[in-house]
Amino acid sequence: MKSVKWPKHSILALAIIATWIKTAIVYHTSFDMKIENPMQELILLINPLSFLLFIYGLSLFLKTSKARNRYIITVSTLLSIVLFANVGFYRFYNDFITLPVLFQTSNFGELGTSISEIINWTDILYFVDIILLLVVMKFMPKYEGKMEVRKQVRRAYFVLSLAVLFLNLGLAESERPQLLTRSFDRELLVKNIGTYNYHLYDIYIQSKSSAQRALADGSELVEVDNYVQANQAAVNEEMFGKYAGRNIILVQLESLQNFVINNEMNGEVVTPFLNSLTSDKDTYYFSDFYHQTGLGKTSDAEFLVENSLFGLGRGAVFFTHGGNTYNSMAESLGNNGYFSNVMHSNNKSFWNRDMIYKSLNIDKFYDLDSYQVTDENSVNWGLKDIPFFEQSVDLMTEMPQPFYSRMITLTNHYPFYLDEEDIMIPEYNSNSGTLNRYFQTVRYLDESIKVFFDELKEKGLYDNSIIVMYGDHYGISENHNKAMSMYLNKEEITPYDSALLQSVPLFIHVPGSGDGEVIDKTAGQIDLRPTILHLLGIDTSNDMQLGADLFSEEHEDFVIFRDGRFITDQYVYASEVCYDRDTGEEIGIEACQPYIERASVELEYSDKIINGDLLRFYDEETGNLKHESLE
Repeated sequence: MKSVKWPKHSILALAIIATWIKTAIVYHTSFDMKIENPMQELILLINPLSFLLFIYGLSLFLKTSKARNRYIITVSTLLSIVLFANVGFYRFYNDFITLPVLFQTSNFGELGTSISEIINWTDILYFVDIILLLVVMKFMPKYEGKMEVRKQVRRAYFVLSLAVLFLNLGLAESERPQLLTRSFDRELLVKNIGTYNYHLYDIYIQSKSSAQRALADGSELVEVDNYVQANQAAVNEEMFGKYAGRNIILVQLESLQNFVINNEMNGEVVTPFLNSLTSDKDTYYFSDFYHQTGLGKTSDAEFLVENSLFGLGRGAVFFTHGGNTYNSMAESLGNNGYFSNVMHSNNKSFWNRDMIYKSLNIDKFYDLDSYQVTDENSVNWGLKDIPFFEQSVDLMTEMPQPFYSRMITLTNHYPFYLDEEDIMIPEYNSNSGTLNRYFQTVRYLDESIKVFFDELKEKGLYDNSIIVMYGDHYGISENHNKAMSMYLNKEEITPYDSALLQSVPLFIHVPGSGDGEVIDKTAGQIDLRPTILHLLGIDTSNDMQLGADLFSEEHEDFVIFRDGRFITDQYVYASEVCYDRDTGEEIGIEACQPYIERASVELEYSDKIINGDLLRFYDEETGNLKHESLE
């Protein structure tokens, strides 16, 4: 029987087509990217092709079929790993991986049960094209000797690759002008230029970021400073210094969203203690407060609160810029006689905390070594919240006063598992195990805060303290929208709904004050630094901060998300659509346009400060540039 004669470059063509088809399928099955019109669908279809033509086409420079086949299999394997890494990352963060995240390897060992929740046995299908290529290579005839390709053929091939790239960029630019200026919006980039080209662009942006610090000088800070000074909110004279001298205890509540507050789950009260604080005479409860974190999640929340600057759009600033100069809240409090510390029963190197806390001028880090952690009192990521609070209050009794303690809870962390003895309410009954268990761990977190308050009272620390509690980031991502729509009794969760679901609780509890009230200002984590410092009578008029005092009459109802979305008292901007906040109806983009421009400016200025390490040129005492920066 005569063997089939395969075309000379059939393996190359098969590799390109197989990876292209696989990528297109993954786009539609593993990522939740909103496609609004046929043009966006066309762009999504063709955007992997230019990169695949180029990267596989390099095999044409190799002179033997054996070398080419090895190269093609290697490239196919690497691209499959990149694609699957994005899928796994997206399942957890609802976002795409960035270059700085790849260097956060010290965190990977801590993921434990989270990884087992993310990876499924069916994920082998993400590598099926490699298997196909190996099978074809095994059974197709072998070409002996050299397989040189004429220069004219190679030239035509790469001209085609370039033409596809320009077609892709042209269509993307017509659909979304100034696309490549929006590096903080990764979904938009992937949707328009593709996963593989996005990673090349990410490498370029990271290189540019590294060069910014080397080339930066203090003059770049002048424009930012002018903006900050022009947009400062005047202090509320009645509130300024009202609680001076009290200890400050900040409690960062892991993954706690506002939708559980004053809500039930199948007749079960989820947060009875926090519910009581919303109407407590000593508590300011902010009902329209939002997290503003990015890929750094918990660490981003820390960064926002300490510095009143945004985290970065690409990776965690704790990792990428841990050695920068900052003017943190801890430093300001330290300059005013406070003993500053962070309490978190985790390894000190996790999220690079042992390094960046030095840059933030935090006096002491009570890490894992400061706590008694056993198999019995830990779950998931570490020490359970109730023993964490109990042991932390014991440590507080030994601190010099006044002190500033920032506490980070752990138990209400994905994938939201509890030991049987800690379960206080049954699971929910949706199609999402994650959401079902979430209510249980939130209930445990709520109970732990009640224990914390009791411990503070028992140890005599309660009356002279201000206890600030806030959610650090979302707990339920958009990957669980179907289950969330069931719980919220909605037909579907729209981008408008998703934006509003980023609301997290904020409580400022001042024992004995009698000043409590519910405040519905639209605000975010970036506003906490000036708010807290002003309550203690500490001036921030010279500080390089983008937040505004929540008690100021000039505080604007406008909160910017790290990905460019925003919410005001009138509008919600999400997925490039402007919504009327009251009705949820789409309205003309012109209503949101002034806020879109301001959001872009503030994110850009924050990035500029961080990437250029510009605060090394700034004297926060005088509000002027340091003289050496002008030499």
